[in-house]
Amino acid sequence: MTDTGDSYEVKDYSLADNGLKTIEWARRHMPVLQIIRKQFKKDQPFKGLRIGACLHVTKETSQLALTWKDGGAEVFLAASNPLSTTDDVAAALAKSGINVFAWKNMDSEGYYRSIANVIKNKPNITIDDGADLVSSLHKLKHREKDPEIDIIKKHLDDDGSTLLDNVIGGAEETTTGIIRMKAMAKDKALLYPILATNDLIVKWEFDNLWGTGQSTIDGIIRATADLIAGSVIVVGGYGHCGRGVAIRAKGLGARRVIATEINPFRVLTATMEGMEVMPMAEAAKIGDIFITATGCKHVISYEHIEAMKDGAVVCNTGHFDIEIDIKTLREKAVSIESLRPSTEQFTLSNGKIITVLAEGRLVNLSAAEGHPSQVMDLSFSGQALAAEWIVKNKDLIKSKGGIVITIPHKIDRKIALLKCEAMGIKFDTLTPEQEKYLTSWKEGTE
Repeated sequence: MTDTGDSYEVKDYSLADNGLKTIEWARRHMPVLQIIRKQFKKDQPFKGLRIGACLHVTKETSQLALTWKDGGAEVFLAASNPLSTTDDVAAALAKSGINVFAWKNMDSEGYYRSIANVIKNKPNITIDDGADLVSSLHKLKHREKDPEIDIIKKHLDDDGSTLLDNVIGGAEETTTGIIRMKAMAKDKALLYPILATNDLIVKWEFDNLWGTGQSTIDGIIRATADLIAGSVIVVGGYGHCGRGVAIRAKGLGARRVIATEINPFRVLTATMEGMEVMPMAEAAKIGDIFITATGCKHVISYEHIEAMKDGAVVCNTGHFDIEIDIKTLREKAVSIESLRPSTEQFTLSNGKIITVLAEGRLVNLSAAEGHPSQVMDLSFSGQALAAEWIVKNKDLIKSKGGIVITIPHKIDRKIALLKCEAMGIKFDTLTPEQEKYLTSWKEGTE
């Protein structure tokens, strides 16, 4: 059961007052976004525009949505994961004038109904975390058929094929989403430009690395209360996210940290940072806790799970629930029981018990609260300024069509400078002599 109003569907609207306290905590820990919010309130860059967003509905996301609202936008927000919504935050956003459709533990019908509620309001700008919103708009435009689109269509006034025509451009903040958008662009299926906020240095260098590292370990500990020290940790993928998890596990005293990879450059990086590297088929036999962070399918297969030791813990910190073959595990398990929140224990035919966290979905958002506010201050400042850039450059990007665009570096630098200022960090700048030297080719060895 959910509470439904003219502009919201949330778990329990009565949680709003508590949620207001929660989002106030985030506000006080996100100073850069508050500077941008103040400027938006003055300039009104989104006046008369509708922003449709499919994001994790957390206390940090509340600040992004309210920043757009203060900038003149009408904001429509759906959850980007069935398990990641903080219910009191969703209620508080509804009370604060955000059109929000999100609650924790959504089923497939509710998840895609919420996306439909955003789509039918004809957004001019789309903001995604995983690309479910933009891909749904394109499937409707192309009149594609699948079970998810059938759910969405039930809640639209027509077939939805013209709703994409209202969109100026969009932004995507995850590695998984950018992979999907680039695939769409390659297939000539992408019909409007997408800004790759995931590629901002302030995103991948801080959010992906330090945010994912801390919040993933946080989710594992909250779900299991297990000790990381002395454990054998296996991390599937050594990109920015997997690297962050591995570094945090090592720092907490893991006896061995093993990375599995397909990229030789990342293999070398992991090795030189003191991690072991081996194929998942070998790591499966010795790991205590397994974490996938790749954005790819079946990184942990059922065969890998069968090879694991009794009592192994398996979880995912990639965007979708496809990195672990949960479907086959459910089909073949002798029994399934839950002894703690966010955990399921699967008894296999060989007698082993394997614990899966958060249904194989994002463990950091499903079992914990996601990234700390301080790091999301950087990422969401990028999303806020990306939306403004789309508006300011709408004529330019319209001519570019369906491509993935790199956000100008000056936006990246602006956010970094503001964060340094907010943290009270002072650093050197080039002297006139140094600037001259770096821009001249004449001065060399003496």
